[in-house]
Amino acid sequence: MIFGRTGFGGAVADFEAAVVARDAKRSGKAFVRLQETFGQASEADLLDGGPRLAAVLDQVEPGHRAVVAALVGACVERGADAGRCAPPVLAGLREVLEQAAVFADAWAASGGGALPAVRGERPGDEIVDRVGLEAAVAWWTLPQWETAAVAMLNHLEVRRAAADDLDTLSRLLTAVERASGEDHTYLAHALRVLDGAPLVALHRASGTGYLLRISGIGDNFQLHTLLADALIGGGHVEGDAPTPQEAAVCRETPGQVETTGSFDLVAPDGGTIRNEGAPADIPVVDGVRLLVLDEPSHRRSWPAGRFFPGMRGDALLERALEPEETERWYARVAPAGVTTA
Repeated sequence: MIFGRTGFGGAVADFEAAVVARDAKRSGKAFVRLQETFGQASEADLLDGGPRLAAVLDQVEPGHRAVVAALVGACVERGADAGRCAPPVLAGLREVLEQAAVFADAWAASGGGALPAVRGERPGDEIVDRVGLEAAVAWWTLPQWETAAVAMLNHLEVRRAAADDLDTLSRLLTAVERASGEDHTYLAHALRVLDGAPLVALHRASGTGYLLRISGIGDNFQLHTLLADALIGGGHVEGDAPTPQEAAVCRETPGQVETTGSFDLVAPDGGTIRNEGAPADIPVVDGVRLLVLDEPSHRRSWPAGRFFPGMRGDALLERALEPEETERWYARVAPAGVTTA
C-alpha cells in the first residue's frame, strides 16, 4: 500500500478512507501511523484532523475506537473545533458506559471478586470469556473515553448543546459506579458542571444574602475561592480575601496558588457541603441552589486552581439581596450548629 500525504495529516486521510471503505488491513496500518505521527502534528493538521476522525468514530473497529476518541480529544485540547468533535465522542461514551455497567453486573454474577485492573491494550481471553467481548472492551477502554469526553466538556458550547445528554450520561455513570464500587470522580464532576446557575449565598455572621450566578466550576474548592473573592474581595462581607492571583487561577489563569479557606460551606439543613464535592451537591430550594456561609471552624489551606485546567470558571455576583428577601431565605435554613437532615 502506498500512502499519499505524510505525517499526521496523511495518516488521518488514509485512516478515514480505509474506515469508510471497511478496509481492515489498511485502517490497521493507518491506525498505527495516527499514533506514531500525532506528537509531530502541525496545528493545521490537528485542526483538520480532529473533526475528520470524529466523523468516522462510530465506524471504527471497536478495539481501536477508544484510542481514536482519545486522539480526537487531544486535537480539541490543541485547538480543534470542540462543537464538531463532541457529538460522536459523547455518543460513544454513552455506549461504553452502558456496557461498563453490563461488565460490572456480569462480573458479579459470574463469581465476583476484585474487578480487574486495566493493563495492556486488550482484556485477556479469560476476562472476555467471563463477561463477553463488548462489555470487556468497554471496561478496558473507559479511561480513554473519560479523557476524550472531558476534553469536550471543557467547552461551554459543548455543555450547553449536550445539556439533556449530560443528565443521561451522569445517570449511566452513577449506575457504573454503583455496580462496580469504583469512583470516576473526574468524569462525574465534568458531567455535573453547572453553567449560568443561580446561587443564593447567605453570610450568617453579617445576616446578609447575595444572588450569584456560577459557571464552569469543577469542585467546591474552586467555588469557595471564587465566592470569597466576590463577597470578601468585593467589600460586601468581612474576612480575608483571596489574592488576585488566587482568584485568577480559579477563573482561567494556568497554575495553582496556595490559599486559605474563608468559610464553612453549609447546606440549608445544616449539613456540610464538602470542598471535595461539586456545586451540583448544593441543594436546590425554590428553584435556586441555597448555600450558607459560616465562619470557618478551623484553618484549612489548599492549592487554589481549577479542577479542570481547560475549563473557565466564575461566580458572578448579580446583587445583594434586599433585607426582606434575605429574611425569607434565612427562614428556609437550619439555625447555626443545628442539623435537621
